[in-house]
Amino acid sequence: MVSLPLLWAVMSAFKTDNEIFTSPWALPKGLHFDAWGRAWSDAHMSQYFVNSLVVVAGSLAGTMLLGSMAAYVLARFEFPGNRFFYFLFVGGMSFPVILALVPLFFVMKNMHLLNTYPGLILVYIAYSLPFTVFFLTGFFRTLPSSVAEAALIDGASHTRTFFQVMLPMAKPGLISVGIFNFLGQWNQYLLPAVLNIGDEDKKLLPQGLVALAVSQRYKGDWSGLFAGLVIAMLPVLAAYVIFQRQVQQGLTAGALK
Repeated sequence: MVSLPLLWAVMSAFKTDNEIFTSPWALPKGLHFDAWGRAWSDAHMSQYFVNSLVVVAGSLAGTMLLGSMAAYVLARFEFPGNRFFYFLFVGGMSFPVILALVPLFFVMKNMHLLNTYPGLILVYIAYSLPFTVFFLTGFFRTLPSSVAEAALIDGASHTRTFFQVMLPMAKPGLISVGIFNFLGQWNQYLLPAVLNIGDEDKKLLPQGLVALAVSQRYKGDWSGLFAGLVIAMLPVLAAYVIFQRQVQQGLTAGALK
């Protein structure tokens, strides 16, 4: 159910428009790369691709840094309000982002962050933090306390213990939640559609795909649309293939005692 539509999209990207309509389920008669060139250059997918890389790289780095630090403190330290802050993050997961679009728009406008990369990065970080903190808090609780205690006895500060001891031990969990965040941020359409509506050159890849589909109208460059869709999918598929083992380890960590 999942792989067949993906394979069909890749197969259609190498067909001509005539082949897509006359034999949609057949293999392409030849590898036609014209659609890839039209999607990459004429439809400005190359610019949108770079824009998405800049925004997602910055937001993913900020999300993982802040999320892992907050999760570590909530998981390993007891202080007044610990559970309150934890459930505050959990509550953020249940808050639909669509309800915050109007006030978020005016907040970003008053801060002069509309149509800017830093504005989108900050919003993406805030959007992804609740799930990141929730996931990593449970993961940090499964790590042995004896290792952190040994580092503290040897004279390491809490900061050094976190970055040099506990963070490397949490690598499977970090990769797992990083993949989920990357997937959600890379495919995010609603937030950039509302907060990134000015400069055409600053559109992200999901906005570019929608613009490509809308601009076709009755022209029907379907092969170019499929090529653009595959271009948008490739980074996510590559990331999962490279880190597949770590993702599985992170999802199963703590399941068995």
